[in-house]
Amino acid sequence: MTALTGVDTATIPYPARLDLLRKHHIGLWDVFGECEREGSLDSAIRKPAANDFERLRRLCPELAVVGFNGQAAGKFAPLFAAQGYRTVVLPSTSPAHAAMSFDAKLERWKQLMDDC
Repeated sequence: MTALTGVDTATIPYPARLDLLRKHHIGLWDVFGECEREGSLDSAIRKPAANDFERLRRLCPELAVVGFNGQAAGKFAPLFAAQGYRTVVLPSTSPAHAAMSFDAKLERWKQLMDDC
């Protein structure tokens, strides 16, 4: 988020981070309501349960575009597309996804921001 907004989000309090994201029309939301996972790799996710999509729709009625951070989250793209959202599966920001450089990932994320 620091690279997208130009503000060092690690140095500001949490409420200010939320305000910053709102200012840039960015929402962060986890597609998994719960799961089991040892470590941080998506491949270690077990027993995934979807988050409450209807709650998201009620809370964000103007939401039109949903970007998914990586392939694991991107598995939910068809569900959102079926509900009329434009969906984009983006490259994972995880350092474990080393097949693409940070700069290349950032360009894809910036492109989504520019398109919205």
